[in-house]
Amino acid sequence: MDSSDPGHRDDADPVPHASPVVRWVLLAVGLVAVALGVVGAFLPVLPTTPFLLVGAACFARASPRLHRRLAASKTFGPTLAEWRRHRAIAWRTKRYALVLMGLSISVSAIFFVEPWWGKAGLVALGIAVGAWLWNVPSRDRPGGTTAGGSQARR
Repeated sequence: MDSSDPGHRDDADPVPHASPVVRWVLLAVGLVAVALGVVGAFLPVLPTTPFLLVGAACFARASPRLHRRLAASKTFGPTLAEWRRHRAIAWRTKRYALVLMGLSISVSAIFFVEPWWGKAGLVALGIAVGAWLWNVPSRDRPGGTTAGGSQARR
């Protein structure tokens, strides 16, 4: 939809959900997601970007004030803006996340998790999140292609 279209809504102007109960649930989920995203910035086992995206989506319908604060954050704002505008994650961010996530899951599976099913679950989760992250487009990837080999959207 074009921004000149009267039905177009800019992401910077979210409309809170009509139900106070739903707003409280969205606020709680958003706070937990952002907290996990912040922890994920320091612990590579947790992916930061997906949690921030969930938090931003929840805040958009629960608390426009928190949504604006998260979007204006110097640390997380650019990643959210890249996702909102282009449905993409910066190549450097993606590469950093994949390497650290792979290392931390490997170390955890080898040294800290004892049962075989725990190791298998941890590796499966890492592969699933890694595959999702790898397939998200990166507009700034060297060579001008996305992870899957197609042209990046500009």
